[in-house]
Amino acid sequence: MNTNDILDILSRTDKYISGQALADALGVSRQAVWKGIKSLRERGYGIDSVTNKGYRLSKLPDHLNASAINKYLRTKIIGSDLRVLDSVGSTNDYLKQLGNDGAPNGTVITTREQTKGKGRLGRTWQSAPDKNLAFSVLLRPKMTPAEVGEVTPLAGLAICKALREITELDCMIKWPNDVIVGRKKLVGILTEMSAEYDAVEYIVIGIGVNVDQSVFPEEISYKATSLLLETGRHFDKNMLLGSFLNSLEKEFTRTNLSLTRDVLDEYEKMCVTVGRSVTFRHDNRTLSGIAVGIAEGGRLKVMLSDGTIRKLGSGEVTVQGIY
Repeated sequence: MNTNDILDILSRTDKYISGQALADALGVSRQAVWKGIKSLRERGYGIDSVTNKGYRLSKLPDHLNASAINKYLRTKIIGSDLRVLDSVGSTNDYLKQLGNDGAPNGTVITTREQTKGKGRLGRTWQSAPDKNLAFSVLLRPKMTPAEVGEVTPLAGLAICKALREITELDCMIKWPNDVIVGRKKLVGILTEMSAEYDAVEYIVIGIGVNVDQSVFPEEISYKATSLLLETGRHFDKNMLLGSFLNSLEKEFTRTNLSLTRDVLDEYEKMCVTVGRSVTFRHDNRTLSGIAVGIAEGGRLKVMLSDGTIRKLGSGEVTVQGIY
């Protein structure tokens, strides 16, 4: 028996459930139920017990937990299979393995601690215990590998809009997938996929949000920030994650995972890169220009000094005044 099985039953009602009823439902002894209740209490769950009445879930812990997250979920697909881990190397790697094993569309993995998180271009992103949000979403869309590049900007747009609503911060998107406040990074997004030549098997979208972190390693302190640093407030991570998943499903559903011109226009208005001087690498050369808009597929349009337009689909772009 998994203690989460007890939690699942208790979380479905506000009434007391007898130890015998729990034991019968789970096919275990009352002693096993008692041990499970004790374990849940040690993990921060408030469980009342009354003689001849049984047990009742009275309080959820402050840290990430599925019962609390589900209270905020309004989705039909994303989060229908939701798993909360105490610690993991990388939520993306963990979910990719589940994807290989047949995990369904909409599966979500989150963790209280991430020790080997991954960023773009091989960078690492670590999340200390109960400080930040690290989660990954698995999708099984009917699309080609060439179309996957449109998913990341949509995810960035969804997260940026949710943060603006929740925090009232003037969050913006640094092309293609970072959400920033002012000149510093608040959210990173990494999309990976498993695909055949002409069809995607699954996509994994990994998202990291700096929530309660107040000190960053020296090498990134100049470009990283958190919700705590920007607002002086501690946000409920269960509420945040539920809101992010709601926003992702809403955005993915209304766009059908496609960057139409209307969606690109909305993204462009929130993209801090547009209108700024940028520098990028092309054919082993460093080129500079002005970002003038977002083209089809979410590509960045850059006007060079000679007036020609380059459309960037990927790669590292340095934005003047940002990072």
